[in-house]
Amino acid sequence: MTSRRQFISRSALAFTALSASRVLGANNTIRIASIGLGGQGLGNAGRMAKVPGVEIAYLCDPDTAALDKAKKVFPNAKTTQDLRKVMEDKSIDAVVVSTGNHWHVLASIWAMQAGKDVYVEKPVSHNIWEGRKLVEAARKYNRIVQGGTQQRSDPLQEEIKAFLDAETMGKIKYVRCNHYSMRASIGKRAQPLTPPATVDYDIWLGPAKDEPIYREKFHYDWHWNWNTGNGEMGNWGPHILDDLRNVVFRDKVALPKRVIAGGGRFAWDDAGETPNTHFAYMDTGSIPVIVDFHNLPRQKGVKAPDVYLRRRTGAFLIIECEGGYYTGSRGGGTAFDSEGKKLHIFKGDGGKNHAANFIDAIRSRKSEDLKGEVEKIHFSSAWCHLANNSYRLGQKYNREQAEAAVKDFQPWNDVIADFHQHLIKNELDASKLDIKMGPMLEIDVAKETFIGDTATPEALALLTREYRPGFEVPKAV
Repeated sequence: MTSRRQFISRSALAFTALSASRVLGANNTIRIASIGLGGQGLGNAGRMAKVPGVEIAYLCDPDTAALDKAKKVFPNAKTTQDLRKVMEDKSIDAVVVSTGNHWHVLASIWAMQAGKDVYVEKPVSHNIWEGRKLVEAARKYNRIVQGGTQQRSDPLQEEIKAFLDAETMGKIKYVRCNHYSMRASIGKRAQPLTPPATVDYDIWLGPAKDEPIYREKFHYDWHWNWNTGNGEMGNWGPHILDDLRNVVFRDKVALPKRVIAGGGRFAWDDAGETPNTHFAYMDTGSIPVIVDFHNLPRQKGVKAPDVYLRRRTGAFLIIECEGGYYTGSRGGGTAFDSEGKKLHIFKGDGGKNHAANFIDAIRSRKSEDLKGEVEKIHFSSAWCHLANNSYRLGQKYNREQAEAAVKDFQPWNDVIADFHQHLIKNELDASKLDIKMGPMLEIDVAKETFIGDTATPEALALLTREYRPGFEVPKAV
């Protein structure tokens, strides 16, 4: 078996030559390797397999249990626990990366260096620095790289843009991005969890630190530890904030200029580190943005997620205008006037053609054909990382100070008031909770770094991470 050090040391020039020698014709079968075969990974494989002219030729997951399950769906595909085997296979045209967040960038870069195109799940990065490396690799190796924010391929998005441009509701005042969902405690073990015997733990860890795991379940709940995941902000946030960047800002606002966030992980007393209640303000220099995520129920003892102004139940994206508002989620939305009268109902498909869009771009070799081209989704992922960064730098919360952080903007006070109501409804005493309020981070948008008084060593360290030896994201791709 090729060692990881041997693999990394291979010549990028050789990979580039391989890439140049494999130009697909319109009638060629595109052979795909699916890397990461959890629920989303297996679903992605299924969606790719439905596109004409596509074959799922390789299945890869560090857990043989996941491989065995996927093999029943794709019996003719080869299997491996080690993604380096996939990279070595010259017959593979493209990979679909549906691993844990900590693997997204390195797996994608390795694939591009091996002359393969990439579909990578959101968030496309585990941190902002490596997200930029992902984009640099796509440019250097001239690969087709699609981010997994499928709403980009929903025709609904263009319809909403046209409606906003007509200014039937007047000009946009501000946008609120919500996600209220039910989660539960992930438990807290007294002794570290032993990974399942079916898992190659060295490969599963990849770039992440080898540190004890105290949650009850090995799979999926990695989302709620910073070592491997990015919390709900990095889970649902890339979808919602990508809709925001696409529909409201038309991708012209790469990053916000300032970000502040607060919240905490309440009620559960578990091994999770990421907040289950998280709110943020993002100063774009034009339209203000508020983000608000709740994972606790609507009320203690009620098995239902929270709601925002009942008229907008289930809304992810709420665009407040001078004479009305739009409220929507995946695959649909509604525009209202200021009196609450419906102006228009929007119906979409949730982006069912996102996989086909990726395949079409592979055939055309034009990255501009992609709906979710990697740099766009890098920026959308980075908005989420910024909200997490401010939270992680947080100090003890003080309501008056939190409200004063954003002056003369009532919607910010509203989101803080909603936060306190959420705690009260869950019978939580704010004075006894570990609530964090982060600093107002100032961002150099062009350089994707912090500036000013908040550019502390602690803040700058959160833009990247320490990589495990042998699994480093390269500084020069």
